[in-house]
Order: sequence, then structure tokens, then C-alpha cells
Amino acid sequence: MRHADTAPKTQDQDTPQGLLFAGGAYILWGFLPLYMKLLSHVPVAEVIAHRIIWSVPIASLVLILLGRTATLREAFRNPRMLAMGCVTAALITLNWGFYVYAVVSDHALDAAIGYYINPLFSVFLGAVLLGEKLDRAQLVAVAIAGAAVLVLIFDAERTPWLAFGMMLSWGFYALAKKSLPIGPNQGFLMEVLILLPPALAYAVYANATGSAHFLNGNTYDTWLLLGCGVVTAVPLLFYANGAKRLRLSTIGILQYVAPTMIMLNAVFIFGEPFGRARAIALPLIWLALIIYTVAMVRQMRARRVS
Repeated sequence: MRHADTAPKTQDQDTPQGLLFAGGAYILWGFLPLYMKLLSHVPVAEVIAHRIIWSVPIASLVLILLGRTATLREAFRNPRMLAMGCVTAALITLNWGFYVYAVVSDHALDAAIGYYINPLFSVFLGAVLLGEKLDRAQLVAVAIAGAAVLVLIFDAERTPWLAFGMMLSWGFYALAKKSLPIGPNQGFLMEVLILLPPALAYAVYANATGSAHFLNGNTYDTWLLLGCGVVTAVPLLFYANGAKRLRLSTIGILQYVAPTMIMLNAVFIFGEPFGRARAIALPLIWLALIIYTVAMVRQMRARRVS
């Protein structure tokens, strides 16, 4: 099944619109911990439920305005695509859960580490599961990142399981997304529609038992939970539309904006301890990312010349 708006395609030239969309997405993701910190008194499950519930109207409106609802209807009628949509929906829910818990439990630095390692973990998954060949620079980058992970694992103070959880859930989410041959806007709406029934069920249960923070008489909490839809859907839709208007190498560089901002928030605003293991591991990860990014840019230039 092929459609006009399938998975995002990058191009050989960067466009101002692409930079605006993708750059805006990463900056919004970088500020997201500040918003989630305001919800630290709300159970993580309730935050996730409202991220799902209030993303649906925003994503639906975008798809209606783009006139691409027919593609989504066809996807729901296709058993294979529906099954894969369920897989990606489950993985993105796990990722959101790890992320929100990391921020509200004063482990935002672990979230930054997870996002830093993600690109290299995706390269590793591509090599192991898809048979993609790695060049020498990629092998070196993955090896250095692996060394950084070992430092974190064997740290006597505390292993950052949240960072690994985010890395694994997002890495396999990105891998599963490759098997979902519909456009990014349709894919996101498909995922939140699949998740909507359990999210609504949880919200109804929480209100029935009196444990909910939504519509509990506290207008502040209600508006914050309503805003979860905006802070969830808008950056994802920005990214989806920006990726199609940028070169792959540009996206590869921009993706480090968000974890850098998250790290700065964690250390300088939230006051989280940096620690010995992170002081060793983060420079190793940055070195690996520099090697990986330089190699990627060179490959892109070589392809354009040939």
C-alpha cells in the first residue's frame, strides 16, 4: 500500500521551513522538563494518560487540515499495519513513562544521557537486526559509546536504568516505525488513537476513586494536564514536517540540541548531581557523537557528488 504521504523523506537541500520546524521541535523538547517538573506531584500514569488524550484533538485537526484522513482509515483496516501500530504505540508509551518519571524523580540527567546514546544505539540495531554495514568511523563511535555505557553500568554509586530504558524503548520504537509505511502525521495520530481507550479508562477510574488531579477543584492542575496535549503533539508534528524539508546530516546534528538543553536544565536548574561516572561517560558519548556526525556528513556529501 503506497500513498502520497508515506514515511518522511529527507532531501538534498535544507529549507528555511525545515530548519524552523525541526529546530523548533528540538528546542521545545529541550524545555519540556521544565513543564513536566510542574507536574511532579501528579502520578506518572495520569500525566501519560493526559498526554495521550489531549494529543488526539490536536493531531486530528492537523490531519483534517492536510486532508489525509483517508490514509489513516486504510491503515486501521489493514491488520498488519494495525498490529505494528499497536507495537509502536506501546513502545512510545514506555518511552514517555521513563521520561516523565526521570524528570519528576530528579533524574532528568538520565533522560539526557538516554537521548544522547539513542542515535548510536539505532546504528547498532540497524547493524545487528537489519544487516546494515557500519563503516570504520561508525564502528569506532559505537565502540566508544559502548565504553561509556560500561562506565555507567559499573558505577559504584548508581546505574542509570532510566537512561537505558529510554534508549531501549526509543531505539526499538524507531526500528518498528520503519515497518509502519504511513506518513508521520498519520502514524502519530494512529498511535494516540490506539492508546486513547486505556488512557480514557484510567482517567475515568482516577476521577471515580478521587485520586485524579484533573477537574479536582484545582484549576492549576487541570490546565497543566490539558496542556500536556500541546507539549506532546506540537513538537512531534513540528519534527515530522521539518524532517521532510532537511538533509539527513542536518537532522543528525540538530538532534543533540534537546539532550544538551535537558542536561543543562538538570544540572543548573534542578540541581542534580553530575557524579564521577557521568563526568567520564558524557565526554566519551560526546566524542562518539562527534565522530558519528562527521562521518555522516562526509557520507552525505560523497553521495551528492556521485
